[in-house]
Amino acid sequence: MDWERLLSLKRFGDTHKRLRKEQEETRLGFEVDYDRIIFSSAFRSLQDKTQVVPMPISVGSKKDFVHTRLTHSLEVSVVGRSLGRIAGQQILAKYPHLQEIHGYQFNDFGAIVAAAALAHDIGNPPFGHSGEKAIGNYFAQGNGKKYQSTLSPEEYQDLVDFEGNANGFKLLTESRKGVPGGLRLSYATLGAFMKYPKASLPKKPSKHIADKKYGFFQSEREFFMEVVSEIGLIPNPNNPEIGFYRHPLTYLVEAADDICYTIIDFEDGINLGLIPEEYALEYLINLVKDSINTKKYNAMTNSSDRLSYLRALAINTLIRDAVEVFVQNESKILKGIFDSALLDKGKFKAQIDDIIKLSVERIYQSTEVIDKELAGYKIISDLLEIYTTALINRLEGSETNYDKLLIKSLPENYTNTDVSTYKVLLDTCCFVASLSDSAAVHIHNKLLGQSF
Repeated sequence: MDWERLLSLKRFGDTHKRLRKEQEETRLGFEVDYDRIIFSSAFRSLQDKTQVVPMPISVGSKKDFVHTRLTHSLEVSVVGRSLGRIAGQQILAKYPHLQEIHGYQFNDFGAIVAAAALAHDIGNPPFGHSGEKAIGNYFAQGNGKKYQSTLSPEEYQDLVDFEGNANGFKLLTESRKGVPGGLRLSYATLGAFMKYPKASLPKKPSKHIADKKYGFFQSEREFFMEVVSEIGLIPNPNNPEIGFYRHPLTYLVEAADDICYTIIDFEDGINLGLIPEEYALEYLINLVKDSINTKKYNAMTNSSDRLSYLRALAINTLIRDAVEVFVQNESKILKGIFDSALLDKGKFKAQIDDIIKLSVERIYQSTEVIDKELAGYKIISDLLEIYTTALINRLEGSETNYDKLLIKSLPENYTNTDVSTYKVLLDTCCFVASLSDSAAVHIHNKLLGQSF
């Protein structure tokens, strides 16, 4: 892969090449990407989507704050910006022509990673990661399984393995009436966003990190191919049908997410009383023991200040470690042969594993989280059954008066049935995925006659 192509400023519908040296420095194209994402309705809905622990939490909590998908995404983007800038300095030093001839600056790398990181969860359904599983379960084992015979294997796999990353790509790029190309982000940012640049089939054809999940639905296949062709991603021989190795900056987006959920989910667990504070602080100290200012730390009498200090130090430590791994393996990454996440190759993997293990035991398997996931499965399954039935009935010319009322309650861009069965089913999934936690609960209660 070549950095000049990977840093493409091209957008959907462009008829001429956008040159970096001709960019307006006060309104740089990659920074426009960030602005478009943060002002989008899909991003705003993340303020009421569960990150890990549902809201509100009161039992056993010392503080009433808990991260949502929105606050998590903002923090990941900040960490991603730092990762991109530091790595960008190293890349420009290695390839000076990128700056001297083409005009790229180290901030460009930070802006691309920050924008892609900001959008990394934009396609996730309500109720955390269980939301994805609940959608897939409806088609794999629920009433949605009856549609399998009407779909191609790839289309059916899109549904049974419904993927937030693929839905995110759809949200960012899908054309609507009067809105060609969706948000029209630069292809560099779209490339960095695509953690898994492959179709849903074949499923996990290798142990390479790029094959772990999939990154686009069949409905976006054509535009996906346009993006990867423009930025020059390398075809993945493990998946010759339609699979590619990652954009190098995707590794930094992933690292930003890994750093935040490792450290900040852990911090949430402490603040909510799910993890004893003294016990937890020892885990963080083990991570930062080589850089901690003991005198400064011991002078802090407020537990919140101690936790904030250790969190900041831990994030900075992992940023430096991730960039070091990235720079050391940059040539392998460009060739597509670096096959794992950056932090998995870092110096602090053992400490990270200890923190994640404790988080799984005390947070991810807590009563609050399990109750949320159970409710999410029921709500999502019911909504899919109600809306897919109405829309498929209209598609087949057998809609009832109730079906007509249901369809009128949907946003206009989800009501088109003059398309394939696959597109109707996928759009219904995407509608349910677009709902915030409280909106899903409210609609579910209303349709079941439990509230008015």
